[in-house]
Amino acid sequence: MQELELPDIELDELLGEENALVVFNDDFNTFDHVIRTLIKVCKHTPEQAEQCTYIIHYKGKCAVKQGSREKLKPMARAICDAGIDARIQ
Repeated sequence: MQELELPDIELDELLGEENALVVFNDDFNTFDHVIRTLIKVCKHTPEQAEQCTYIIHYKGKCAVKQGSREKLKPMARAICDAGIDARIQ
């Protein structure tokens, strides 16, 4: 009997559940730095990035991107590498 080779698929993808990339507020990153980072990493428009940055500032956090864990991992890493706290939830 021949074995079928199945692609690696995360359970959340099978269930249709998406994860959120959440960015958290801090007391040392500037608005401009966060905006530039969201534009570069998440491919936000300047308006989207500015809106997310205000939400981060006033609410303490903002889900800046939705998607599979695999898609969000490199974005979370890049945002953290820029000195901004980001986690996949």
